[in-house]
Amino acid sequence: MYAVRNIRLCTKDCLCLYVCPTGATDTENSVIDKAKCTGCGVCAGACPSGAISMMPEEYPPQQPKAETVVLALRSLSRSKTRQQAVAAALPGKLAAAVEKSNRIMAEDILRESGYMLPQSRNVRDYLLSLLESPQPAGFPAETVKKLLERLEAMD
Repeated sequence: MYAVRNIRLCTKDCLCLYVCPTGATDTENSVIDKAKCTGCGVCAGACPSGAISMMPEEYPPQQPKAETVVLALRSLSRSKTRQQAVAAALPGKLAAAVEKSNRIMAEDILRESGYMLPQSRNVRDYLLSLLESPQPAGFPAETVKKLLERLEAMD
């Protein structure tokens, strides 16, 4: 385990950065040094805004899902993406919050479906399918190839 800081959640109280027993937290620039972090969780427990979380070094293997579950997750993801697009076209803070909320839910659904974990075979299969199928002009094929190379390097 190691600590990570979400800058979006941080209220800049930074009390949590001063309690690290190993000095992994830099109080000058609010960065957590992963190499020094021992995963004790003291900083996460002391963070008043919940901006520090503990992350595992390696994610557990993905559990298999029935085809009906995967189809339901894909349908729900498409629904959230459509809702995000509708909210993005509306003015105001509430619409912006709905847009962000739907994006986060869609990401969670995709992660649960196995499309956002780097070690997931689904990610590799999906990226390969993008390269093997016709894509519109401007499709970033080189970027997809680089992602595949990075995924292979992680194995």
